[in-house]
Amino acid sequence: MYTLAVKKDFIARHFLIGGDWGAENDPHSHHYVMQIQLEAAELDQHGYLVDIVKIEEEMQAVIDYFGENLLNELPEFEGLNPSIEHFSRILCNRLLDTIAPPGKGRFTVRLWENESCWASFSRDFGGSGS
Repeated sequence: MYTLAVKKDFIARHFLIGGDWGAENDPHSHHYVMQIQLEAAELDQHGYLVDIVKIEEEMQAVIDYFGENLLNELPEFEGLNPSIEHFSRILCNRLLDTIAPPGKGRFTVRLWENESCWASFSRDFGGSGS
């Protein structure tokens, strides 16, 4: 099984809803680190799981959209608490659709909110399950 990972950092703002989380209920920023990981058994004709340049471009497009914004105001978070769990799922689904890796495998986004806390979301791609 081959594994490829790429990470980028960005800043986005949010506030938590639906509970009393003290300062987290007020708008604040996080310096997020987003890591995507692809796992698959087969490489393409160039010996890649996916071209890293393509991955970096798609990650930057996502950062350009979400970065520096108040997540609560974006349609992807309508009716949701903008937790790192929800955010990792939203990023995973969007990046998997735009990167569109060939073959079959697993795609994971791990989103770090600080040096010690992260959440991730994974999806299988290719085959009958995608």
